[in-house]
Amino acid sequence: MQRSPYGAWESPITVEHVAGGDGRVADLGAVGGELWWTEPRPAEGGRRALMRQGASALPAPWNVRNRVHEYGGRPWAGVDTGNGPLIVFSEFADQRLYAFEPDRGLDPWPLTPVPAIKAGLRWCDMVVDTSRGEVWAVLEEFTGPRTTEVRRVIAAVPLDGSAAEDRSAVRELTDDSYRFTTGPRMSPQGTMAAWIAWNHPNMPWDETELRVAAVTAEGDFADARTVAGGGGESIAQVEWDADGTLVAVGDRTGWWNLHRIDPASGASANLHPAQQEFGGPLWAIGQRWFQILDNGRIAAVHGEGEARLGILDPELDTLREVDGPWTEWAPSLLADGDRVVGLAAGPDRSFEIVEHDTATGVTRTVAAPHVDKVDPAYYPVPGHRTFTAPGGREVHARLYPPRNPEYEAPEGELPPYVVWVHGGPTSNVRAVLDLELAYFTSRGIGVVQVDYGGSTGYGREYRERLRGQWGVVDVEDCAAAAKALADEGVADPSRLAIRGGSAGGWTSAASLTSPAAEGLYACATIKYPILDLSIWLGDETHDFESQYLHTLIGPVDEVSERYRERSPINHADRISVPFLLLQGLEDAICLPAQSEKLLRAIAGKGVPHAYRTYEGEQHGFRKASTIADAVSAEHALYAQTFGFAAPEGADLELRS
Repeated sequence: MQRSPYGAWESPITVEHVAGGDGRVADLGAVGGELWWTEPRPAEGGRRALMRQGASALPAPWNVRNRVHEYGGRPWAGVDTGNGPLIVFSEFADQRLYAFEPDRGLDPWPLTPVPAIKAGLRWCDMVVDTSRGEVWAVLEEFTGPRTTEVRRVIAAVPLDGSAAEDRSAVRELTDDSYRFTTGPRMSPQGTMAAWIAWNHPNMPWDETELRVAAVTAEGDFADARTVAGGGGESIAQVEWDADGTLVAVGDRTGWWNLHRIDPASGASANLHPAQQEFGGPLWAIGQRWFQILDNGRIAAVHGEGEARLGILDPELDTLREVDGPWTEWAPSLLADGDRVVGLAAGPDRSFEIVEHDTATGVTRTVAAPHVDKVDPAYYPVPGHRTFTAPGGREVHARLYPPRNPEYEAPEGELPPYVVWVHGGPTSNVRAVLDLELAYFTSRGIGVVQVDYGGSTGYGREYRERLRGQWGVVDVEDCAAAAKALADEGVADPSRLAIRGGSAGGWTSAASLTSPAAEGLYACATIKYPILDLSIWLGDETHDFESQYLHTLIGPVDEVSERYRERSPINHADRISVPFLLLQGLEDAICLPAQSEKLLRAIAGKGVPHAYRTYEGEQHGFRKASTIADAVSAEHALYAQTFGFAAPEGADLELRS
């Protein structure tokens, strides 16, 4: 073991490793017995490649991704026609739907027209129906130049391409009386459809409705009605069982549990009452936390503060855990007879495609296997911690101490620690391998990821702690974790930092201006942040979150002063420590105007800072060059602030 100061350890994990490993496999599906999915391509401008059994199904520049809600929804669907697969997908560049038949050697052909407003017709969560010659999907249509001039319906698009030049050839199956909708789930006989809908000011984790309709012989929806949800209940997913009943994840008990629902009467029964989550926040339309298998069992991602895979037998009310090194399963399950296939990861492995056979009990990786780019001895090992915040409330977090098999610190030196704040804020952190996190811990910088009040995974009461308290509870909870680590002698109290993006950028910036964290952090990394609440509502952000502040802060017409008081931009004079500000210039969620306003507010105040912008980046970074530069700059900030040597190439000029 070599002795070297924390932060200055050499590591084989490079910024190129971080950039190359950014993102994960997603959008898992099966066509004709073959697995299909999407994979990130940071080196190709951040496009998502459609994969077929591990080989690319579409060459560059095809980018299978959409901008529904700006966060995107499930971007492809497919069926086996008997002559091979027919695939329908959303292309990111123009947001149109395309179809192609790879086994027939046909190039993709457009199904939807070029919108009058650029990228103004968006599609996701598709169902391909060859018997009717249509694909049914969520249509997000912009009707004017403002971000909130938008409507959403379920629509039917001809597969023959006749709507590619004719918007009137698109049949709308629902009206736009609901602001938001998921795609349809079809009953086994194809005679009924079920979907989830909701309206502002609710977010989907606040309140949604489960809607059903009869499907006529002509393919129209008839007698559409609500059979569950509403009244403060959030339904996150619905599927049809073979007997014609519905299975849905709803949180009427305070936890997202599985319920069986009669589509005629709405009568409901909880299939497995538990203080665990069997669902989550519907940030992307088309997420699947559970799937019904042919043997009647239900494969479900579940847990409290974690997302493990279990097999529920509804008849016996037993839940059997699936063993293996995979501790976290993504909400992207696929039923295949008596088997379930999903995306799973763990502290020592990235997401890979894993199959569990309920008949044999065998669980194995079947595609996109994790490959160690460096010795796993450099990976951090997470530990779960529960801290105490003001008022005695519990705060959950994951602790990643520095770890490097070749180095130890000089005797008596305590490591610097960075509080990582997740986005959302209605989201959470998971204990899976993250090479960006490992980049820092392998160099002697500890990380604590905080599931502050408002996070998901711990029941409705925990996630509603943030109602009206954004900028207070999140700041206090992160500070509580940092202070506890310093008080325990785990972290150097003079070398604490905070970092986050989006809502995490908000909390990071708010922590530099809030009395609750005064003097605590030595520096901060703030990525594509929310900084001024007055320009992050209504037409100043995207429609999906345009009324999110109604619950996070309060109705603006009732608590307008709270909006002003909470915004970090209005207290920039309290910022006294160095910070790094990172911003994508095409961000439609947190506009560059937010970051630029902060720069104007601190101009001439003597606060060391750096501002880096990235062309072609939206909300969250996808290009390899951007990711590498952002990590390098963050490392340089810590080196300058914490007093250790920065690695070669990690340059950052701080200006006052």
